[in-house]
Order: sequence, then structure tokens, then C-alpha cells
Amino acid sequence: MLQSTEALAQIVPVTRACQALGYPRSSLYRARRPKPANKQLERPSPARTLSESEQTMVRELLNSERFQDDSPYQVYATLLDEGAYYCSISTMYRILSQHNEVRERRNQRRHPAYTRPELLATQPNELWSWDITKLRGPVTWQLFYLYVVLDVFSRHVVGWMVAVQESGDLAKQLLAESYRKQGVDQGQLTLHADRGSPMICKTLGQLLIDLGVSKSHARPHTPNDNPFSEAQFKTMKYRPDYPARFESIEAARQWARAFFHWYNNEHHHSGLGLMTPAAVHYGQAATLTAQRQATLKSAYAAHPERFVKGLPKPPQVPTAVWINPPQSAEQDGP
Repeated sequence: MLQSTEALAQIVPVTRACQALGYPRSSLYRARRPKPANKQLERPSPARTLSESEQTMVRELLNSERFQDDSPYQVYATLLDEGAYYCSISTMYRILSQHNEVRERRNQRRHPAYTRPELLATQPNELWSWDITKLRGPVTWQLFYLYVVLDVFSRHVVGWMVAVQESGDLAKQLLAESYRKQGVDQGQLTLHADRGSPMICKTLGQLLIDLGVSKSHARPHTPNDNPFSEAQFKTMKYRPDYPARFESIEAARQWARAFFHWYNNEHHHSGLGLMTPAAVHYGQAATLTAQRQATLKSAYAAHPERFVKGLPKPPQVPTAVWINPPQSAEQDGP
């Protein structure tokens, strides 16, 4: 538009050219005005500014061995109490900022980086997970503690115990008895748990060494690192007959005995192709799958029109179960 107006103004008066093209005359005159050179004017330093030597001294003081872990606020207050003043707190920050040294200066505890556990089970008694949950007793603050050892591949509860306290010695007894009952071989089993005090106690650790059991621990404050035990506890506590309180430890043991019989032998687990944990744990899954397939084949032969997708197949039992699968395993599946 500016170029068109300039060209027309060479032929007719400027006013008529601007009116014809609808372009403001002021904009045209402003565009014709020569632009001043863009000069960067240096801002003068105020007379009160610290000299370069003084700034260097303050920076060295802030980064000295004495004050390297203290914030400028702490340094300022300490020096002031000692009768020394060099500059304001904001000036200290300004000097540090000029050298990209504004950061967390306090000496703080740094937690170690825990490795994400990646565990694979392809058969029973290869990977166990165990945990402890609390059961409410007859009165407030009275608790019972339920120890549960779970086979990750089959979800079969291989051992459990109700006690009045959390104890590494009790956990040692339960795990040793479960190990013996299952007939586990040396070097066959990995035991996974969180980082509670019974799980990391020395007596239990020594037992695992003696039995040739590898141990694995979840990362702190990461319940997803022990998902199978957590899921089993949820199944238990959402049962319709789970009581709000147990009248005694004997009542808790009686209820747990009935629950674990149901869980192992009658509960058709959605993560096991609707098999019971006992069927998978004791190698009955293949036979049951074949029986289910035969039943479905008979139903299909009798009424094929009811199966729009063809001959149905029973749910399959997974061949591998992961705790925290690697990215490639998550994408490809078991």
C-alpha cells in the first residue's frame, strides 16, 4: 500500500493520492522521514556501585569454604553479627547472577537413585512376592498383621500367617516353611518385597542366602513396584464377608483360612485366563484349557449361528508375567 501511494503521489497531489487509496497521509510522511541510527547507549553506572575489585571480593567470600553452602541471607546475617558489612542481600544475588551461580546452595541430603526392578516369571516358584497388611482388631489401635507369600506367575498363595506384630523372625519362619513345602531348588527362586523393616532385616537376608534365594526390593514409596501383593490384598479386603473388625486373632486366622482356600482353589482369576491359581500353580491349566475348548466346540457345532465370529476359543493363560516390564516387553506383550 505504501509503494502504491508513493507511485500515485508522483502523478497527483499527495492528498488526492491518499484519499484515492485510503492511506493516511501521516503514515506516508512518517515513512518518508529518515530513521535515526540505532545507537546502543551505555547505561552509566551509579556512583554507589561496587567497584570490580569489591564485587570480586564479595563473590569469593560467598563461594568460600566457609559460606559455599549458605544462602546470601545467611551470609549477610552472619557477617552483620560479626560487625562486617560488604553489600546488601540483593547485591549479593546480583553478583552471583552475573556468573550464573544462583542455585540451591544449602548442603542437603540427597537420596540414592534406586533401580527400577524388572522381574520376569515364566513358571511357578520362580518369582515370589510377599507383603504384610494390617487387620483391625476388636478395639481401636489393636491390630493384627497378615503375612502373605504369593507366587507371581500363578498368583497362588504359597504361605500366610496372622501375628500380633511385624517381625523379621516371624517372616523368616514363614518363608522357610513355604520354601520347604514347595520343594524349591537352590538358585531357582527370586523373592520380591517392599522395603519395610521385616523385609530388609539381617536375619531374613541371611536365610535367603542360605537357601540360595535371590532378593529384590521395590523402590521407596512406589506401590506399583509390588503390584501383585497389593492386588491380592485388595481382592481380600473387598470380599463381601470381610469384617470391619476381627474379634480375636483366632477369628482372624479362621477367616483367612477360608479366604485363602477360596482364593487358591475357587477364584477364577482374570489375569490367568479365568483359571484358579491352584490350577496354574500345579500344572492343570493345559488340561482345563483343552476341556474348555471341547465344550466350546460342541456348543458351536450345535448352534453355529450364535457365534458370529466363528469357533470361540477359551481365555489363554499367560506364558510370562512381569513386574515392571522393559519398554520393548510392554509393547510386544508376553
